[in-house]
Amino acid sequence: MGIALAAALLGAAAVILALKYGHWKGANRGGDFSEGSSDEVRRRIDRVRNMQQEVEDYRATLEKRLLEISGMTVETARQELIDQMKENSDDYLEELRHELLDVPEARLEARARAVLLAAMQRVGSTPMTEETSTTVALPNDEMKGRLIGREGRNIRSFESVTGVSLLIDETPDTVLLSGFDPVRREIARVALEALIKDGRIHPASIEEKHAEAMREMDKAVISLGEEAIRKLRLSSVHPEIVTLLGKLHFRHSFSQNTLDHSVEVAFLCSLLASEIGFDPVLAKRAGLFHDLGKAIDHEFEGSHASAAAKILRHHGETAEVINAVAASHEEVDAESPYAGLVMLADSISASRPGARADSTEGYIQRVRSLESLSRGFEGVKDCYALQAGREIRVIVDPENVPDDQAKRLALQIRNRIENELQYPSTIKVTVIRESRFSETAK
Repeated sequence: MGIALAAALLGAAAVILALKYGHWKGANRGGDFSEGSSDEVRRRIDRVRNMQQEVEDYRATLEKRLLEISGMTVETARQELIDQMKENSDDYLEELRHELLDVPEARLEARARAVLLAAMQRVGSTPMTEETSTTVALPNDEMKGRLIGREGRNIRSFESVTGVSLLIDETPDTVLLSGFDPVRREIARVALEALIKDGRIHPASIEEKHAEAMREMDKAVISLGEEAIRKLRLSSVHPEIVTLLGKLHFRHSFSQNTLDHSVEVAFLCSLLASEIGFDPVLAKRAGLFHDLGKAIDHEFEGSHASAAAKILRHHGETAEVINAVAASHEEVDAESPYAGLVMLADSISASRPGARADSTEGYIQRVRSLESLSRGFEGVKDCYALQAGREIRVIVDPENVPDDQAKRLALQIRNRIENELQYPSTIKVTVIRESRFSETAK
């Protein structure tokens, strides 16, 4: 109330001073300085000084009266005025912060979700359920004996030529091909089916059919690579890169076909780049080539991302694409936004529902392994695998595990998971340390 009254009195004083000042101005306008009289100038200077003194007297009188009415000192009034201005400023600043920061941030998050959702919905890929094992059907069980040959010469020759193990067991009308290299395993499958169809099985025919299967595989690999290029409408891709792309068709990651995954990542990169204003063609090329290193032989040292980057650099790809591929697994620093697009699209393709089929037995085994690994650390009371094995929550004894040790424990569990377990996408590790105290009133 004191401040309001003070403001009213100050307003009244301002009106009085304005009226007096206006009277003085009017008096001045009535004079004439054209004569240049020094006496007249001195008289007017004296009048101005008198009016200035009168204004000061008015101000002092009003200030004293205001202090008497409000019952405050000058310092108290000044502090109250400052506090009131701060309060008004805080409200204004809070409103301004909300307007400038919170609202745009919420809009950006909504926009980001819309972009990701639109990109995922537009990629209409079917669930990928390819099996990594290779089986070959036989017309009858008699064929098993012919494949083995006298004293096992046929099966030994087949495994020596193809580099793939031929497993013959009691399963009716079926044999199993086992080999680490999926391309070799596919060549062996084609050669074996040709031998069964021909009926003549001996070491010479095995070598002949294997050579024919290799020629067919070379054509199939190029055809698959070119089909991926056509599907994405890309151009100027070196033939060696096309061949490597075709070989990705025979490689799988957690039952997800690597070539199909690479094509899907390329489409996602292109869609995301178009939404946020980047070059969709560069993004598409980076997404398609990000797993190229999985088809490169062991002659190229380093991880599959760095090996792919070396191949792409050798064949004249742009710096943005090379860096995006090399940085796709955070092994090098990203130098352009395309690396982030590749990492995001790779994560979406790998983690979306249906992308990576998993059997019930495999899922149960992964969850059990995850929980068993976490329980092996000292101080752990219990742990639970959540979200289909994508998160592990570890509960520790608060009396034996302090806060700093709980933080280190989360890092130790993460490192052991990365080194000892195989899992799709990522696994979040959460260590919970809490104390609970309860009493019962009777």
